[in-house]
Amino acid sequence: MADQHQGKPRKLRTSVKGPLMFSAFWAVVAFVAVLIFASGGSARAPRFDLAFTAAGIAFIVTLVIAAMLSMSYKENAEHLGKGSGVNLSSAPKASPHGGSGHGFGAPGSQTPPSSDDGTGGTPQR
Repeated sequence: MADQHQGKPRKLRTSVKGPLMFSAFWAVVAFVAVLIFASGGSARAPRFDLAFTAAGIAFIVTLVIAAMLSMSYKENAEHLGKGSGVNLSSAPKASPHGGSGHGFGAPGSQTPPSSDDGTGGTPQR
């Protein structure tokens, strides 16, 4: 309600027109689908009663869902876009013990870590 100003048109998010058009579209889709598939073929009469029922149900359900989603919408806080987060850059950072800080396979480390047990890299049993 805070976005409303007298004499100015509402935004699509706070307007009623968006959810109504969305619901009307799905009601028409449901009407056509049930009209085609509920008759059971071209030799039988189309079932308009089922088609209108399905269109009404689709309209009401999608309108309620769209209204709940639009009511739950909330703008992000202004401080969230200022750049105070942890993962702002994907650039590699230097670690205190040398290297890139990401361990084996990170950019800059071309050789695997060597084992100092004298076995030459073969596993002991």
